[in-house]
Amino acid sequence: MTKKIKNLNLNFGPQHPAAHGVLRLILELDGEVVERADPHIGLLHRGTEKLAESKPYNQSIGYMDRLDYVSMMCNEHAYVMGIEKMLGLKVPERAEYIRVMFDEITRIMNHLMWLGTHALDVGAMSVFLYAFRERETLIDCYEAVSGSRMHATYYRPGGVYRDLPDKMPQYLDSKLRSDKKLKEINENRQGSLLDFIEDFANKFPKSIQQYSDLLTDNRIWKQRLVNIAIVSPERAKQMGFTGAMLRGSGVEWDIRKNEPYSVYDKLEFDVPVGVTGDCYDRYLVRMEEMRQSTKIISQCVAWLKSNPGPVMSDDHKVTPPNREDMKDDMESLIHHFKLFTEGFCLPEGESYTAVEAPKGEFGVYIVSDGANKPYRIKIRAPGFPHLASMDEMSKGHMLSDVVTIIGTQDIVFGEVDR
Repeated sequence: MTKKIKNLNLNFGPQHPAAHGVLRLILELDGEVVERADPHIGLLHRGTEKLAESKPYNQSIGYMDRLDYVSMMCNEHAYVMGIEKMLGLKVPERAEYIRVMFDEITRIMNHLMWLGTHALDVGAMSVFLYAFRERETLIDCYEAVSGSRMHATYYRPGGVYRDLPDKMPQYLDSKLRSDKKLKEINENRQGSLLDFIEDFANKFPKSIQQYSDLLTDNRIWKQRLVNIAIVSPERAKQMGFTGAMLRGSGVEWDIRKNEPYSVYDKLEFDVPVGVTGDCYDRYLVRMEEMRQSTKIISQCVAWLKSNPGPVMSDDHKVTPPNREDMKDDMESLIHHFKLFTEGFCLPEGESYTAVEAPKGEFGVYIVSDGANKPYRIKIRAPGFPHLASMDEMSKGHMLSDVVTIIGTQDIVFGEVDR
């Protein structure tokens, strides 16, 4: 009498796989083939939406950084756009170009994190070290404008916190490096932040080519990605895919092109799309997106260098007073204190604003009852519908392919769990 073999249930986690966040998958396996994948989330839940409903609007900008914590300024952009839409607030053009430039810097930072950790998950160690080399340069740009390396809170309703600095911070002398090395690493830091970003944009395409040389035609990389987790264009739309997950399936949809916001309609860039809809196509799409982001950054740098101007709205109901005025003028000091403790009121109504974040459509739905804090806030995180497709994408694949699929989805649980 033959004994019937039952499927094996395997706990894949709870764990912290690379940069993604805390995930638990319950896998049903037939040998090493996945029959079912059940994602369990909530291990990084902080109640962001409810917290935002208990605070004035301007005190929740920092929460947006902490949702998808590798797409910080893009999240801020969607939130402040919602406030500006309801107030009918006009943002100075220079501030719009700065926002777009930092959105694209953030996109590259996200994709470098994704590339390094995805390669590491699959088994390519060296790419992680290469990707973080360039990512460190971009984190320095964040630090130069906001004083913070990750959670910037740089975008504000009506513009940005301050204009771009004229001087780039430099490395100091240290026992750990020679004078020659110090001079070498400070070579591109002699001018302004814009000069520093321009230098990065000129050099970065060579770095992308380095990553491509390591991976694109690598036999093992292709064996791990080609024909894994194929999603058709129709199915991708049905499951609510956005961003590289949707474009990897061959759907040419990008909010920056299809529903332009800020100054994207004034900039030239292409939208890469895949053909097969597998993990390899999604890899190629994100690689090309980094090239296109570099192109956008170069255009923004050129415009910003030749167009000085204000970076904040002159509507003082939402704009804090000048810091110099606060030192001499009591009214300015009181204004600053009341603005940051009590905030401002939005008219009754609702708004939905979305941006093309690095992982897809990041949207913020605000309902106002006329008070200084939202009546309701709902965040549309791109990673949530992507994770919901885990069962369908992994069915019929090997256990080892699950790691590849988590990587291709580019999930960060800060926004999934919220």
